[in-house]
Amino acid sequence: MLPMNGNLSLGFSPCPNDTFIFYGLVHGLVAPVEVAFAEPVLEDVEKLNLWAMAKKLDVTKLSFHALGHVLDEYCLLSAGSALGRGCGPLLVAASEIPPGELREMTIAIPGKLTTAAMLLQMFLPDGQRLVEMRFDRIIGAIKDGQVDAGVIIHESRFTYAEQGLFCLQDLGRWWEQSTGLPIPLGCIAARRSLGRDRIAAIDRAIRASVAYGFAHPDGCLPYIRSKSQELEAGIVRSHIRLYVNEFSRDLGEEGIAAIEAFMARGRRAGVLPESRMELLL
Repeated sequence: MLPMNGNLSLGFSPCPNDTFIFYGLVHGLVAPVEVAFAEPVLEDVEKLNLWAMAKKLDVTKLSFHALGHVLDEYCLLSAGSALGRGCGPLLVAASEIPPGELREMTIAIPGKLTTAAMLLQMFLPDGQRLVEMRFDRIIGAIKDGQVDAGVIIHESRFTYAEQGLFCLQDLGRWWEQSTGLPIPLGCIAARRSLGRDRIAAIDRAIRASVAYGFAHPDGCLPYIRSKSQELEAGIVRSHIRLYVNEFSRDLGEEGIAAIEAFMARGRRAGVLPESRMELLL
């Protein structure tokens, strides 16, 4: 939906990888930008996922799980994705839980449309007791005994151990061992109705913004920390190193192959609907 001034609406999360990627673009530090954006909306990725289901934004961050539900309306951009190795969601708990008991446990997920939720459903297809909550509340819920375990993402990956929690399963590693491919976590998508030329221009602008972030990492840091749940500079830098990489510049053949495999497995598992739409416009 176009804002009243005709600029494109844009949404991404306040997590360090997204604010790093978009810093140059939203601060007018990359040129030329062939498209105009309204003031960006920063929201939790699950809210952005749900907004995409309602066709609310023109350009938005999405979980790859959510993208699989909105391919009729949105296409994938080749720049701006979070995809890689050793960076997947973690299933954690306050104590060790035997694998055979997990199906009976109450497990927190950071939103039903997150990639984390879809990975858990593929890893534990018989698990029925799932509880949705914001990603930054999951560790506290585990420690307070509200849930038996939880799937953590974002900055929580760097802090769960110091809070006394145990990793029961690295879901990203499970994916990599199962497929030999990097794990697709999140992407930037644009409404197909914007047209091929405009979408290509959006992709170029985001790619230039990623390049700016790599060239000026320290200059981006104050803005990134001002939006992050975790303010410690070392954790913020670790977060960016883990989730922003060459796939964020351009998905390339390996990135596309990983996403296609993710979509295919999700459809076979009955988690994603069938679609004949191409990922890229």
